[in-house]
Amino acid sequence: MMTEEKWDLVVDIFRRVRSKRGGKGQDDRRFLKALHYFVVHNITWRALPAEFGDWNTVWKRYWRLSSAGSFEAFFQALAACSETAGLIQMFDSTTARAHVSAAGAKGGSQIRHLAAPAAASARRSTSSATSMGCRSTSI
Repeated sequence: MMTEEKWDLVVDIFRRVRSKRGGKGQDDRRFLKALHYFVVHNITWRALPAEFGDWNTVWKRYWRLSSAGSFEAFFQALAACSETAGLIQMFDSTTARAHVSAAGAKGGSQIRHLAAPAAASARRSTSSATSMGCRSTSI
């Protein structure tokens, strides 16, 4: 749990670095708490509790700020305020392990078996030795 002083500092830094374009959002602290809940509990956006507001509103705001580069500036500003930032490694989606369903591929065997293998290898009228030979008519 963060103290009120630390929450005030985090929200103040967030307000300074966020994009100046577009709407500012209604409650920055509630938005940051929603992001924290989303990450800690490893849930989908739709599973956000109602106390954080409409999940789609939170997601849209996150997407806009992320596209604008606000979170990179936010994390850099937070690290600049910390005395131990150099001792801690940050992680992002490239180091966090995703759930198996996040890959997006269908499950099951990748090998496609023919429905009628006998029909696929039907006999030809010429022998295989003849078909391997030279087919040039100039010889």
